[in-house]
Amino acid sequence: MRQSQDAPPAVAGLGWRYHHVGIPHTQPRANEEHLEHLGIHVSGFETSPYGIEWIRFDPHCAVPDVVRSVPHVAFAVPDLDEALEGKEVLIPPNAPSSGVRVAFILDDGAPVELMEFETPGPQEPVDDRVERS
Repeated sequence: MRQSQDAPPAVAGLGWRYHHVGIPHTQPRANEEHLEHLGIHVSGFETSPYGIEWIRFDPHCAVPDVVRSVPHVAFAVPDLDEALEGKEVLIPPNAPSSGVRVAFILDDGAPVELMEFETPGPQEPVDDRVERS
């Protein structure tokens, strides 16, 4: 059983890496970027120290209602196809931009975005306070 101080199994056991939290909203925000081909407006990711991304959906954007209304957490995964095995897929794998494939799953009523990058992302930070042997 997972203890309160333990990392979730997706991180500890599967090697998934936190990427961002996406928060849906309905009002325009400063510095939004309109991704017309996706039908969304995004802001915040580049400047948030915590990976918070605000997402506003165009009326024609064809995503499930739960993605439009419930915040999601996103993880970078080493193999998207493997990560989707046995999961309830909300949005099948697609390539919203060059070098990345994404999909959404549903976990206990919450949307979760899984992202596979062609170029590996930055490594996990090293805690320099830990003495090396």
